[in-house]
Amino acid sequence: MIKNDNKITTFKLWEVITITLVSSLIMSLSTGYVVFRNRDTNNSVNSKELNELIASYNNIVNNYYNDINETALVDAALSGMLKYLEDPYTTYLNETNTNILTDSLKGTYEGIGIAVSTNENNELIIKYTIDASPAQKVGLKENDIIIKINDTDVTNISASESINIIKESTSNIIKLEIKRNNEIKIFNVEKTSVFIPQINKEIFNRNNQKTGYIQITTFSDTIYDQFKIALTSLEESKIDNLIIDLRGNSGGYLAQATKIAEMFLKKGKIIYSLENKSDLEVTKDTTDENRNYKVFVLIDNASASASEVLAAALKYSYNATLVGTKSYGKGKVQKTSKLTDGTMYKYTAAKWLTPNGNCIDEIGLTPDINVELNQNYAENPTYENDNQLQNALSEIIK
Repeated sequence: MIKNDNKITTFKLWEVITITLVSSLIMSLSTGYVVFRNRDTNNSVNSKELNELIASYNNIVNNYYNDINETALVDAALSGMLKYLEDPYTTYLNETNTNILTDSLKGTYEGIGIAVSTNENNELIIKYTIDASPAQKVGLKENDIIIKINDTDVTNISASESINIIKESTSNIIKLEIKRNNEIKIFNVEKTSVFIPQINKEIFNRNNQKTGYIQITTFSDTIYDQFKIALTSLEESKIDNLIIDLRGNSGGYLAQATKIAEMFLKKGKIIYSLENKSDLEVTKDTTDENRNYKVFVLIDNASASASEVLAAALKYSYNATLVGTKSYGKGKVQKTSKLTDGTMYKYTAAKWLTPNGNCIDEIGLTPDINVELNQNYAENPTYENDNQLQNALSEIIK
């Protein structure tokens, strides 16, 4: 899904901040989350200890004087086993938190790919269309005024109510009647799986150079696809350099960080290594795709896990420059296992090493250019007040 035009679609700054904060809140359930999918088969285990556990369970269920919720009893046993390990990243998630985490990492929702609000005239308008979404493909644009959705007049209802019409529609085609420049237009838009926006992109022009900027808020299951669309659009606009912003990104799927790294590294370059109980597994770039322009990466103390994997791969195997403050320092990798009652537990299965063989757990990545974010940005968050970004822009065009 590649854009054919050179228009740069951006989110408003407050929207970017909101997305970042929400992503950080959700991901904080896991405090820096690097996960690879668990493909282990379930082998039965016969041991004295396990037999004693089963016997104790049966004894309690059959002989305890009061009624017992057997599911809750198993959950409590599992939670106790995980606490015994004394690993902050090995935890049990209840059903609510499991669903929140799973949904946040899924990276998609069912819809047409628009965000709506009301303007100063209390008209329902399209705030933006998501890159490569059905809405964008059929030609819907920012500030289009929505008159009807599926022949329902929406001129006097709220933005959330209008979105519910789309969400609850049983048809896979959504009919929108919109007004653009006082002209009424009809669009039939397919309702399908759409990316949850976790990318923000921009182009900065300095000293006759174009520097692309991509912010990644979390490493969801779709982030590689979103990143590829954004980068292709920027490259079609003839960027000279690129800044990747990983600040506030506490992690996600390791495979997604790996695929993004492979877009830049030459074949054979090390991305990371995993050291588990029995061996060391080195992951190298196996693709023919690579790039050769300057890349700067923004990091801070909330850049963790998959963010650190990508930042380290770009630094040591691509010669990218890290700008900002020291990263979180999450050098462990988790597997997950979902239970039949909808809950989940995750456990540390390995530690990961940078391309130069170091483990950064509780240490973090040290930026090549250390820049503390100034107070002006906190009071008025704009690109101009973002001194870490501005420093990277100044350095990258030297």
